[in-house]
Amino acid sequence: MVMQVGSMESELKTLNSKDLKPNGISKSNIGDGEGEGDDRPLLKSSDSTTTTTTTTTTTSDTIEDMEKKYAAFVRRDAYGTMGRGDLPAKEKLLLGFALVTLLPIRVVLAMTILVFYYVICRVCTLFSSPNRDDEQEDYAHMGGWRRAVIVRCGRALSRSMLFIFGFYWIPESHIPDHHDADGNGSSFTHTKNGDKTQPEVGRPGVVISNHVSYLDILYHMSSVFPSFVAKILWYSAALHPLSNSTAELNFHVKCLGCVYVQRESKSSDFKGVSAIVTERIREAHQNESAPVMMLFPEGTTTNGEYLLPFKTGGFLAKAPVLPVILRYHYKRFSPAWDSISGVRHVIFLLCQFVNYVEVIRLPVYYPSQQEKDDPKLYANNVRRLMATEGNLILADIGLAEKRIYHAALNGNNSLPSVLHQKDD
Repeated sequence: MVMQVGSMESELKTLNSKDLKPNGISKSNIGDGEGEGDDRPLLKSSDSTTTTTTTTTTTSDTIEDMEKKYAAFVRRDAYGTMGRGDLPAKEKLLLGFALVTLLPIRVVLAMTILVFYYVICRVCTLFSSPNRDDEQEDYAHMGGWRRAVIVRCGRALSRSMLFIFGFYWIPESHIPDHHDADGNGSSFTHTKNGDKTQPEVGRPGVVISNHVSYLDILYHMSSVFPSFVAKILWYSAALHPLSNSTAELNFHVKCLGCVYVQRESKSSDFKGVSAIVTERIREAHQNESAPVMMLFPEGTTTNGEYLLPFKTGGFLAKAPVLPVILRYHYKRFSPAWDSISGVRHVIFLLCQFVNYVEVIRLPVYYPSQQEKDDPKLYANNVRRLMATEGNLILADIGLAEKRIYHAALNGNNSLPSVLHQKDD
């Protein structure tokens, strides 16, 4: 149920790591995760023994300068940068009251839902063997009543989890699709000069979403219950305060049908995560019973006001995509996970009485032939469309700049020179 993929699972897993390896960044273009072999902490200083470093910021750089340069990762709520700002007396009083009342209630209810769904999944997979293809293991392609129960219960309980976290109502708006001249609602692809080609039909193979918080996962699970890209055993760090059973939590991921990011392949014919994701997207497009993939092509989270460059992994299949935009609104505490530690963010979020998220669903985007031949063009066009419809600012920065900003906030002005490299 409660899971985090992409940047969230990578960042949570590395909070307790102290290694800063120059070769730690992987230029994966899958669109989820922040590098398969990247275990450097985002919110801690580098190890004092690290010698292969270059200066990424100068002492003359002020916090204001950094915030202008890395605006996509700057918190703008009442709790301030890194969630450590000085709070007014009224806010402290509200926070203290919520800590002793609301927080324990929500933790107990959330854990109850996790355990309940775990039991459902165990019953539905009883006497069934998981799929074990391409070094993956999941129950996503299990059919019949078993799969139907897992999906329907998963969607309902995900929405219940959001309700517990204070998202009592979630407004959704749908951008209308383009209609043909006859008004029959057929979707057309478009050439570069805007001319219509033959209408295309078919189910989207992947949901493309901006990435703001680990809560994004819960919403998409409550909506379409898709498969994600996830690191194996990322839960051990993400949910350590709430659970000591990593194996049980990983079982939830198997029922989702997640594609695991492997640190290294044990077989010589391992296709790689990108190839597996591409196959899954094509299968979802062609097979109604196959789970739809879900990708965050930015590769990391922002403060919700910006849209970072897209990686191309979700567009290699040449299948239509469903763009979805999430906008979190707040008055006191922002649900965005940008420059704040995981535990602190979870505590503050659970102590906020009401949380808000707005969902904007765009029409299914059918690529033109030119976009099919050029995944980068395809990704850029979808990104520009999402920025326009979601009123988001396009930013040409990424994970490397995010790490530099976080390091500066922690008083560390030296990082490996590899951080200057931009993601492909």
